[in-house]
Amino acid sequence: MNRPADTYSLVADIGGTNTRVALAEGTQLLTETVTRYANVDYAGLESVLRAFIDAQKVDCKAACVALAGPVKDGRGTMTNLDWELDEATLARAANAETACLLNDLQAQGHALGALGDNAVTQLVAAHDKDHDAKATKLVIGVGTGFNVAPVYETRWGRHVPPSESGHANLPLRSETELRLAQYFENAHGFPAVEDMMSGRGLERVYAWLGIDAGEPREARAADIMAGFENGTDPRAREAAEMFVRMLGTVAGNLALIHLPFGGIFFSGGVARAFSRHFASLGFADAFRDKGRFAGFMGNFEVCVIEDDFAALTGCANYLAANN
Repeated sequence: MNRPADTYSLVADIGGTNTRVALAEGTQLLTETVTRYANVDYAGLESVLRAFIDAQKVDCKAACVALAGPVKDGRGTMTNLDWELDEATLARAANAETACLLNDLQAQGHALGALGDNAVTQLVAAHDKDHDAKATKLVIGVGTGFNVAPVYETRWGRHVPPSESGHANLPLRSETELRLAQYFENAHGFPAVEDMMSGRGLERVYAWLGIDAGEPREARAADIMAGFENGTDPRAREAAEMFVRMLGTVAGNLALIHLPFGGIFFSGGVARAFSRHFASLGFADAFRDKGRFAGFMGNFEVCVIEDDFAALTGCANYLAANN
């Protein structure tokens, strides 16, 4: 059907593997329009957007795209995909009057408070159950890559600054973790958080455990999760526990840096897959293992965003608040 011109906004979320595109009316995401495109089938975002616009028969008034990579001065580069984007190209491809690029975690941050019922699940409770809704929040994305975005409520509106936290060093506290970091360093040149805290990171942990035990064996992330969940692969259980405990350590460090008294919110497919196992794999213990600040760590609630379209909702809310 032909949609009225200059009524809808185009929103998109580009991951390392897929791009989701949808229409929004104000802050309301039109979920029936959400379409997923496999990045490998397209040369770049322009061809994806043209396919979507042709299918929807729409002339959009604004466009906002969230991408998994750094954004600076209206230009973005994908970390795990050979695509480069800029706002002028986005405006032309979407035939939109207004266009903006966000880091994907920024978009997740702009979605907080605008998600539907049952879109957020609590994983670790805070001591204070009645925290200030305007307190700082923190989104931690674990999927194809890793990144974080703090969320600040200011007198001028919500501010969600970008970061590239996945490329900071892994925190190391044991000889075992040091050997793992040396394995990452030999393979990738630098033992970064994302080398472990991602889907591919889980595969690397599993492979390293085999090498360290003198029994090399590799497996895909989905097979490792299946082997852990059905109890058929002890090494998968060991990899999962190492992964989740390191995630707890990293999240605890980030909590002390940003002081998110409004809550920590995990997003991403890998985070959702592991979230139901946080309790049994020791996430909370690792998160709060901060010496004399262990009690202080109880100030931070930890949740997971269940809504796979949250970044699209965040794009819609960002456009509505800034145009």
